[in-house]
Amino acid sequence: MSEADLEYSKRLALIAASAAFDKVGKDIIVQDVSKVMVITDYFVIATGANNRQVDAIADAIEEALREQADVKPIGREGREELTWVLLDYGDIVVHVFQPQIREFYRLETIWNDAKFLNLEEHGIKQDSLPEWIHV
Repeated sequence: MSEADLEYSKRLALIAASAAFDKVGKDIIVQDVSKVMVITDYFVIATGANNRQVDAIADAIEEALREQADVKPIGREGREELTWVLLDYGDIVVHVFQPQIREFYRLETIWNDAKFLNLEEHGIKQDSLPEWIHV
């Protein structure tokens, strides 16, 4: 994977994180999994308070990535239940959870060696993250 490819993936991840933030997503993280996984470069993980907010966040992410980067997801999961929506863009994978599902799976803790982006450095300022998320 070239440095330019990783920068492109990072750009997509930040667009997704910003869209989640704009829809009042909580506990947003961007995790660089490029060194620990071969199938994707970044995870974007956010929490929505309920079905409607999870749906709104997922829609906003799809719209932002389509408008700003001209990309569409190659896969979508969870749009029926809206407790965990997964949007697969190949270079990035977006997870939008309801709080209890996110805490149960704790995806961000599975790949402990994967680094997190400092979202404040990219203009995304949010409240403190739950104690089980170590950024």
